[in-house]
Amino acid sequence: MQKMMLRIKFRYAFYGKTEHSFESSIMKIKVIQRDTEVQMKEIKLKAMAKINLGLDVTRKREDGYHEVRMIMQSINMYDQIRLSPLEEPQIRVKTNVSFLPVNEDNLVYKAAKLLMDEFQVTSGVEIDLRKFIPTAAGMGGGSSDAAAVLVGVNRMFQLGLTKRELMERSVAIGADVPFCVLRGTALAEGIGEILTPLPSLPKCFVLIAKPPINVSTKFVYTNLRANELTCHPDIDGQIRALQDGDLEAVCKKMGNVLETVTIPAYPIIQTIKDKMMQCGAVNAMMSGSGPTVFGIFNEREQAERAAELLREEDKIRQMFVTTAM
Repeated sequence: MQKMMLRIKFRYAFYGKTEHSFESSIMKIKVIQRDTEVQMKEIKLKAMAKINLGLDVTRKREDGYHEVRMIMQSINMYDQIRLSPLEEPQIRVKTNVSFLPVNEDNLVYKAAKLLMDEFQVTSGVEIDLRKFIPTAAGMGGGSSDAAAVLVGVNRMFQLGLTKRELMERSVAIGADVPFCVLRGTALAEGIGEILTPLPSLPKCFVLIAKPPINVSTKFVYTNLRANELTCHPDIDGQIRALQDGDLEAVCKKMGNVLETVTIPAYPIIQTIKDKMMQCGAVNAMMSGSGPTVFGIFNEREQAERAAELLREEDKIRQMFVTTAM
């Protein structure tokens, strides 16, 4: 598989209005020089989870990447990150999850290193990552953690990068990271890095349910026959529904082509969807490559009733009722 190119085009304007496009350019390396009187302070950040309101894969490219059209939505569930300055030039990672790496294999380490190397930062940073977003869940937890660290390192070392410039750089870490820098509601195209902000999802309650299984994203995309798909979600119709502020229409057009691979392999996902619908969800769908399922509800009580049913009948333990950002 070829290395992802960094010359990325972003659309950064509201859908349906004038598009302001820009391309990343080669930036001159800056050496950060600080006044000795400036004291760097501890920075606390929230790394927001995401769901996919719609996910379509349009084709598999010759380089092995899949081109997508998907609507991404940030939700009010987050990991907590604390950055503390270090005098010595190092990156130190701590986490409350024992199986997560604390070296360069962790995306938060990669995010800090990306900016600190480019700008030749001569001091260091400690990253304390408190995980609350379920791991390996299709909710962008790792990507969001990386995005938050980019924002924090930029602030801590006074690098002066705009959100747009952070988004440009972030695609080197992962295709979902630019959206996690942006946040909110957005259409993602290309391999996920071409972003168009959209109106927010109308007021609703979101039930998140992660069954006690792990799904390999590589497994899902390897087994997806993207060029043979005949049924695609109506992404454009969903965009119009968002513009109209019509929650029911947004939900009616929800769809995720990755379910064609994941659900046959893990039927519990369909079971969770069905029970959410029985409890009054406007719609329910798998997020990303799974296994997390989310349901959209008009009333919090409906979402809580669905959670109780899943807890009693299917022994689902990782469940959360939240809202969209």
